[in-house]
Amino acid sequence: MNKIKNSIYKIITAGGSGTGFKVAGHDFMITNYHVVEGSKTVAVEDHNMNRYLANVVMVNPEVDLAFLQVKDLLSKPGTIKIDASMQVENMQKVYINGFPFGMPFTVTEGIISSVSQPMNGREYIQTDAAVNPGNSGGPMLDKDGYLIAVTTSKFTQADNVGFGIKFTDVIKEINDYTFNDAQYRLKCNSCDNYIDEETEFCPYCGANINPSVFEEFEKSHFAVFTEEALQEIGQNPVLCRAGRDYWEFHQGSALVRIFTTSNNNYLFATSPLNQLPKGNLDGLLTYINSNPVPPYELAIFKNKIFVSYRTHLSDIYSEYKDEIKKYLKDLVLKADELDDFFKNEYHCEMSLESKNIDHEAIEMVKYEAAANEEVVDNVQAHTESNIVDKLKKLKELFEMELINEAEYHEKKMDLLELL
Repeated sequence: MNKIKNSIYKIITAGGSGTGFKVAGHDFMITNYHVVEGSKTVAVEDHNMNRYLANVVMVNPEVDLAFLQVKDLLSKPGTIKIDASMQVENMQKVYINGFPFGMPFTVTEGIISSVSQPMNGREYIQTDAAVNPGNSGGPMLDKDGYLIAVTTSKFTQADNVGFGIKFTDVIKEINDYTFNDAQYRLKCNSCDNYIDEETEFCPYCGANINPSVFEEFEKSHFAVFTEEALQEIGQNPVLCRAGRDYWEFHQGSALVRIFTTSNNNYLFATSPLNQLPKGNLDGLLTYINSNPVPPYELAIFKNKIFVSYRTHLSDIYSEYKDEIKKYLKDLVLKADELDDFFKNEYHCEMSLESKNIDHEAIEMVKYEAAANEEVVDNVQAHTESNIVDKLKKLKELFEMELINEAEYHEKKMDLLELL
């Protein structure tokens, strides 16, 4: 299952999130069109919370499929299998893989209720498995890891029913697509030709084309303001997006969230920094209550320390907009400084949302894969660099499925203790 899991990714756009996956023998990633609608560049996230830029390279709105090219993942092969001759039957077990509501990866079991359910002029696989927003674009698999359908949650009028785009429709789209560049293309479902320029009619068959398919969503003034600030501190806004007017990203070890809500008209920036220690709280609470980091506020919520900044949205239209942008940028940098401060000065553990710095070190360099017979049982420390090398090779063994998840975490903790 881990082998299949590593071929499934979260898709993150300015409109929300969905799921995508790679199949064996093909470099591109598959998802629903409605997941990436209005975007030509999106972010994909793996199970280690690493994010990568993805170009939308093919869309077919009528089938509700899209292909993504992720340059940084081209060398990582897909493991989900496809077979055009596969037989699918009613009452067969299926497994829905994805990120419902943007939450961590889940697998839901169900059965096929109908192998050909007509909906809106097309036939879909129908299942009783739970399908929720965020599952869209993910693979519906059989017990052997073969693709049965691409899950879609765009039909909201039915309760406790899930639908998937049939594997035969998906395989046709895969076989028709022969490009390997990053050009955005619309597939005309009438003649199967690809169009790479905005038009109202297919230049090959004359079919009507909705020009909006070539248009990207229009960002709000708040989004333009925020993404300019992110660019100025070296963050890629596409990789930071977590929904409409919402950004979530790590600056160093600290998770930062920037957002607004429609009912209060405020710009919020906040970061969960550290857990409260079990004892010796007097000095820590005195420090937090002393308001030591204006214009930001330190606060405690559910035994967790937060740093936050708030201003009215109207202020970003005012003469103070440059000052507010500076405060926003400085809050991002301050969060990464403060979580280390609380850890070192008051022995506060990093929050669960923090990014593990040792993981960043492991991801920096890809070493040649370890031989199949290699194991990492010897955890005696020689030098710090040797331990980091062992961590890198340990991770590679886990990704190659030569050790299981429990062995990986146990050996990783042993090595980290030596550091």
